[in-house]
Order: sequence, then structure tokens, then C-alpha cells
Amino acid sequence: MNPNKETARIAGLLYGLVGVTGAFGITIVPLTLIVRGDATATAERIRSSESLFRLGIASELIASVSFIFLVLALYRLFKGVSEQRASLMVTLVLVSVPISFLNTLNAIAALVFVSGPDYLSVFDRRQLDALALLFLGLHTSGNFVVAGIFWGLWLLPLGALVIGSGFAPRALGSLVILAGLAYVVASFSSLLLPQYGQLASVAALPFEAVGELWMIAWLLVSGPKAQPAPLST
Repeated sequence: MNPNKETARIAGLLYGLVGVTGAFGITIVPLTLIVRGDATATAERIRSSESLFRLGIASELIASVSFIFLVLALYRLFKGVSEQRASLMVTLVLVSVPISFLNTLNAIAALVFVSGPDYLSVFDRRQLDALALLFLGLHTSGNFVVAGIFWGLWLLPLGALVIGSGFAPRALGSLVILAGLAYVVASFSSLLLPQYGQLASVAALPFEAVGELWMIAWLLVSGPKAQPAPLST
């Protein structure tokens, strides 16, 4: 097999793993367990589905680890196009991963408050539930505001590499860049215009999905059919 095509398949599998585990831990589990504005109901759901909540945290960690191997595979695939842009792509991902790791501590803290160990007996149940909801909110903001910026930024050099590669569809590169911009706009909208944050996230989702899903499909199904041609700049 063409070594570039084999690298593309590995990258595609890793990209899919990041997407599935990330979506499960960051989106599906919170939507299932968190009741907006209701600390008591949220805490009861987590207590009754603690295994699901823990699985969500584990999925986030798997996604973060897989993200590192994904960007290294993509670097190997595209470094012949522009090592500078490929290195920038790696740097942006490696900045985002520690943010994601640290952010999972907010979810773990929420689990501790909900579990109510003996050393927290100085707080009553309502206070602990409120603290749990507070840390869950920080966890959401850590993902969709802080880490989300880097989830978008790394796609910009990736899209530029795809466009300049000569072995991938230029339209794919443009859609990857559009996906990256959608992540960044959604993140800053949540921070600067919180009343429109959810609307911005929903509006950005189709742009994010189309670019990244096509990228995964191209890596898995087609992949490069020729050696990359270095960019002239």
C-alpha cells in the first residue's frame, strides 16, 4: 500500500475516534444528565447514572489522547506540502490538549460534590448540588469557550495544507477552513454575547460537521494518490 494512503487511513480512524468519544463525553452525556438551572434534578440524575457520567469523563480523556496521535499522523501526511503550516497545526492541537485535560477536573469535582463524601458533611445537600452544577457549568465553558477556540484554529492550517497539497480536493480544504472559523465564532459568541451563545453553537454545527466529516471520509476512503508537492511559499 502507498505509505501516504496508509497514513491517511490511520489518521481517518483516529479522527473518527476523536469525533465519537468527544461527542459522547462533551455533548451527549451532559445533554442527558444536566437539567439547565436545576441543581437538585441534575444531581439526582448523576447519582442515578453515575456510571454513565464516569464513562463520559473517560471518553473525554480518550478523545484528548487520540487527538495527539491524530495530529501527528496528519503532520506526517502533510509535512511535505509545508512543514511550517504542518508544525503550526501540531502546535495548536498540543496547546488545546492540556486545556481539555485540566477541564475534566471540573467534571470530576462535580462528581465529588454529588457523591457527598464524609469530609463534605459541613455542607448540606442543596449546597453540594449547587456546587456540582457550578462546576458542570465551568466544564461546559472550558470546552466550548476556551478549548473550542483551538478546536477551530488548528483546522485553519489543516485546510490550507489540503488546498495546497495537490492530492486532496481543494473544496475539502475550503470546507475545513470554514469549519475552523465556525468553531472560533461560536466560542467567542458564547463569551461576548452569552444570550446568543447557544444559537451560535447550533448555527455553527452544520459547518463544523460537513468539513470534518468529509475530511474523515476522504482520509478513510480516498486518501492521497500521489506524493505531496511542496508549496512555493
